[in-house]
Amino acid sequence: MNGEDLLAERFEEHRPHLRAVAYRMLGSLSEAEDAVQETWFKLSRSDVGEVVNLGGWLTTVAGRVCLDLLRSRVARREDPLLEQDGREVRLPDPIIGGARSIDPEQEILTADSVGIALMIVLEALAPAERLAFVLHDLFSVPFDEIAPILGRTSASTRQLASRARRRVQGAAPAPDADLALRREVVEAFLAAARGGDFDALLTVLDPDVVARSDGGAPRPATFRRGANEVAAGASLFGAQFAGESRLVLVNGEPAVAAFVDGRPVSLAAFTVRGGRIVELNIFTDPERLERLGLSAA
Repeated sequence: MNGEDLLAERFEEHRPHLRAVAYRMLGSLSEAEDAVQETWFKLSRSDVGEVVNLGGWLTTVAGRVCLDLLRSRVARREDPLLEQDGREVRLPDPIIGGARSIDPEQEILTADSVGIALMIVLEALAPAERLAFVLHDLFSVPFDEIAPILGRTSASTRQLASRARRRVQGAAPAPDADLALRREVVEAFLAAARGGDFDALLTVLDPDVVARSDGGAPRPATFRRGANEVAAGASLFGAQFAGESRLVLVNGEPAVAAFVDGRPVSLAAFTVRGGRIVELNIFTDPERLERLGLSAA
């Protein structure tokens, strides 16, 4: 094995970790893959003979690549955005698994309870805040290694992470631990929505529940808050899932995928806390659903 092959082999050992970093940074599966590939290009063109911790070196390089992508995204404003209480929020790409478990590679991507609710909050952070929080709080990278990426001092970087942490803790609901109970709550919601049972819906919805839809080209994005408003619109959800549907996991959380003639038409991810639904995020953009590779089989 020559030097380049050995370097490629060492890189492949770190690829799952780098994909996890990039996904948390970008919320896009395709952009995460691009960022990992760019990290490989930078590695292949660098002299890392004196690098003691290759994993740490690759993580900081990937972080810098992701930061550039985030800043470019903000400048272009090309990504679909969603209004949330007057703020623009982008629904991240979901990680889809089976009804009861996800495969090992997906598990790495969604480890540490990186649910859709957390990813949505990360999407709302400024690029520098997101980098500081993701690398330090989620991957334990020291502030003195993050600071050079941002061109800041360690103290300033610590402040960025602290500000991001407060926003995350205040806005990202932590789901209940029992997956079986969370599935029961989702199934109860679907039964009530299909039956048009308003009172039953209110029993499974948190008073401050939030419901979002990414819309896409055919329809506008929507945002609803409060049990009464979400329950009032639940007949639409029930109609979506009246046909062929199946239970899946999205970022480790219960979700329902709906199909018409074998093609996906929506994917609804539920965050359940305290035995009630606190967030409902619905993916209906046909282009995104096609990219996700959902199948009715």
